[in-house]
Amino acid sequence: MIGRMGRASLIVLLASLAAGAQPTDEAKTFIQSDQARFVSELIGLTEIPAPPFKEQARATAFATLLRQSGLSTVETDPEGNVTALRKGAGRGLLVVNAHLDTVFPEGTNVKVKRQGTRLSAPGVGDDTRGLALLLSLVRTMDAAKIQTASDILFVGNVGEEGEGDLRGIKYLLQKGKYTGQVTQMIAIDGGDVSSVTNGGLGSRRYRVSFTGPGGHSYGAFGLVNPAFAMGDAIARFSRLTVPAQPKTTFNVGVVRGGTSVNSIPADVSMDVDMRSESCAELQKLDAAFLGVVRDAVAAENKARSTKEGAVRADPKLIGERPCGETPMSTSIVRAADTTIRGFGMTPSFTISSTDANVPMSLGIPAITVGRGGPGGRAHSPDEWTDVDPAANVKNEQVVLAIILSAAGRS
Repeated sequence: MIGRMGRASLIVLLASLAAGAQPTDEAKTFIQSDQARFVSELIGLTEIPAPPFKEQARATAFATLLRQSGLSTVETDPEGNVTALRKGAGRGLLVVNAHLDTVFPEGTNVKVKRQGTRLSAPGVGDDTRGLALLLSLVRTMDAAKIQTASDILFVGNVGEEGEGDLRGIKYLLQKGKYTGQVTQMIAIDGGDVSSVTNGGLGSRRYRVSFTGPGGHSYGAFGLVNPAFAMGDAIARFSRLTVPAQPKTTFNVGVVRGGTSVNSIPADVSMDVDMRSESCAELQKLDAAFLGVVRDAVAAENKARSTKEGAVRADPKLIGERPCGETPMSTSIVRAADTTIRGFGMTPSFTISSTDANVPMSLGIPAITVGRGGPGGRAHSPDEWTDVDPAANVKNEQVVLAIILSAAGRS
């Protein structure tokens, strides 16, 4: 526990760090001059489709833009992440990332429509705007000759959305060449730059297959039926009780299977999503769900004939976003708080599911900060973001200041 004098000293230290992290006049001037390029790159990247697991074309374009922005150590790792190292004084390694992928499938029309300063297209905000912001930040730091204490690894990562399951950041931190070297991480995602995510919403997703002998709906009537077992499992699952705080949720999102209306299906399946702000509650819900599946199968095998074979269930984990937290007492969170207040805004701290979940779960201090806006309708065909220069300039200064407060000046 930090004593009274210790807390006071920490507050003074953080205030001085935040003040030192404020962008210089050169940085502010460059950000203003870079707005047209920022918008051009945002439009160009948005119009390169990046559906789940097929981010390669956008990754190639992003790597080229990183080189054009002044970084020479640009690489693409085996998972598909684009990385570029900006050397500092070597006192730690800060990752700053935005994700390449969008939620939209192949064939989606991603042409950007512009009305004044409003841009509309699938994925234009989440998280293509984060990628464009990252590029502008790189150029600003070079133009203003900013030297940092930490090395900074800029990353355009794959697999943040949906069934991507955070695979890009998982690879970067657990299998890639920088494994064990990362000391802090800032993900650029979300909207308002005054909103900081310091809690990782955990999730577990299953695809449960129920199989049985199948047969004619009339001639084989009386045999066990996988659909009945799955239906029973869904009904039992729906009656589970979970806490409102910490918020814990569950859902059956997809059901599939069967061959015809007059056939007992040989196989059916369901996709299940479970989430919680609490690691312990998520574990409890996971165990309860698996128990529900076992009980439903046992009940079906008891209720009907198994002479041609029993019903079986095979739960396969298809997604796991680890939960975690970067406490308010952590220097990266306190510095972000002080920095945002220094720009006359009131910071808010949230729990969400972002790339920062992974470092949080590994004990690496991490936060997610907004990419700016305003914007809305994320994950919909009419997604939009506003690129009003006056707001953009302030938003970029805030994000840059947060990064510098984490990386330190050399």
